[in-house]
Amino acid sequence: MAKRKTKFMCQECGYESPKWMGKCPGCGQWNKMVEEVESTGTARRGAFANTGNTSVAAKATPITSIETVSEPRITTDLNELNRVLGGGVVRGSLVLIGGDPGIGKSTLLLQVSYQLAKKAHSVLYISGEESMRQTKLRADRLGVTSDNLFVYAETNLQEISLTIENSNTDFVIVDSIQTIFHPEVTSAPGSVSQVRECTAELMRIAKTKGIAIFIVGHVTKEGSIAGPRLLEHMVDTVLYFEGERHHTYRILRAVKNRFGSTNEMGIFEMKEVGLEEVANPSEIFLEERSQGASGSTVVASMEGTRPVLVEIQALISPTSFGNPRRMATGIDHNRVSLLMAVLEKRVGLLLANQDAYLKVAGGVKLDEPAIDLAVAVSIASSFRDKPTRASDCIIGEVGLTGEVRRVSRIEQRVQEAAKLGFERIILPENNLGGWTPPRGVELIGVSSVSHALKVTLGG
Repeated sequence: MAKRKTKFMCQECGYESPKWMGKCPGCGQWNKMVEEVESTGTARRGAFANTGNTSVAAKATPITSIETVSEPRITTDLNELNRVLGGGVVRGSLVLIGGDPGIGKSTLLLQVSYQLAKKAHSVLYISGEESMRQTKLRADRLGVTSDNLFVYAETNLQEISLTIENSNTDFVIVDSIQTIFHPEVTSAPGSVSQVRECTAELMRIAKTKGIAIFIVGHVTKEGSIAGPRLLEHMVDTVLYFEGERHHTYRILRAVKNRFGSTNEMGIFEMKEVGLEEVANPSEIFLEERSQGASGSTVVASMEGTRPVLVEIQALISPTSFGNPRRMATGIDHNRVSLLMAVLEKRVGLLLANQDAYLKVAGGVKLDEPAIDLAVAVSIASSFRDKPTRASDCIIGEVGLTGEVRRVSRIEQRVQEAAKLGFERIILPENNLGGWTPPRGVELIGVSSVSHALKVTLGG
């Protein structure tokens, strides 16, 4: 009997080594090398070679002679999900959804399965973590039962592939990819080799059969999809389901999308009957705003194609330590330090001996330059203990010389602010003109941070 060859593979990045190493040379992580048995690979390739629509060999074709067919997307009843996906579900696509345990991934996909089943689509829900009875209990609680929704509890990839091949299904949900295993791969379920082989087989089924497949992925303590980065590269769309487990609001983000924008965001609220979409998230983020409190401003930020109004809060207090503390939630820490340096150098605020704590209310993460001016005004408002007007909305990018630079899509931002009743919009001077503002809104153009502070704080 021939001796089995083994190798050590990093469970984070997939780096292979003939011997064990404490630190992975590929990603630098410690204690991630796991021993796996090498296989020839011919058996696995042969197992998939004669399945599916692979009888006709592909050939190189000029791109000008390829016919394009505009196939309509399949929409669900959740408009927030449709927007994040780029308009709906694309046939033959492979979608990966990741999120913390208990955040609502299975609930979301079970509701989507029912909505697609109501539209006469056949949906196969494959559960690798729950039995069929447990899935039925969840469906009864959510009220999402249909004759077109089939449940299959299995973790063997060959059995799953055979079931999909023999069934006339339109959509497949796999919950989750870390529990599925290929019997010819000797490593444990959830390892790099298993995740790679299982995802590759599901991709082959999706592309050859034209079936849209949703797969659930676990996340690590750092918040990224568990397993190798190769998993995110193989799929068509990567969605992250975020939110605090002790709060009812959930945020669905697209970090990769071959069929739409990667900056879209959908907001849901978790209730007893399942997830319900939030049509106007700006009202949710501003409903608990304190009136007359210093350090609070409102900014109109763009999340993909949607303008969202959020509150930025700042707390500036004298430090009790040698080095002042800088803490930020929802904003990049380096951006806060940069803006505080601009305020100290260009405006004359003595912030070197002040602790600074900044937060974006509602758990939203903002990363666009248009929030700079609102952050700077919040810091100055808390430092001077002067509140801004509750009817002010502040938009603008701040440069290192203290100038306020123009931002993109200013019309949509102003219209969203006017819809929620804001009376004054402080925006870059270069964004004025060339468009018609809505009625009842006063536009004030500013050219520098000092000018903006005079308008908002009176000096």
